[in-house]
Amino acid sequence: VHFVESGGGLVQPGGSLRLSCAASGFAFSSNAMNWFRQAPGKERELVATVTNDAGSTNYADSVKGRFTIFRDNAKNTVYLQMNNLKPEDTAVYYCSTRRARAAGYWGQGTQVTVSL
Repeated sequence: VHFVESGGGLVQPGGSLRLSCAASGFAFSSNAMNWFRQAPGKERELVATVTNDAGSTNYADSVKGRFTIFRDNAKNTVYLQMNNLKPEDTAVYYCSTRRARAAGYWGQGTQVTVSL
């Protein structure tokens, strides 16, 4: 299993970013995908989930209506569109699957900083 997250950066409050996660080493189209985030001094938290066929999505209450998770199974890539960003969204963002977490594997993540 291998994840490469990208797309993070510094953005002002109210701005937008789109994160990407290129996955390899497993049957991508057969697995639900998740985005997690970890802010300094806090535990990693689940942000969003998309089913393997993109038929269903779920979001943490803190990001509902602002973030959208979607995937392209032809490209083995999952995305997180983040709009109306707030300072409290500042964190390192990671993609994952249930099996990867069970194996203790995480990618390098991508840093998102929301600040004036």
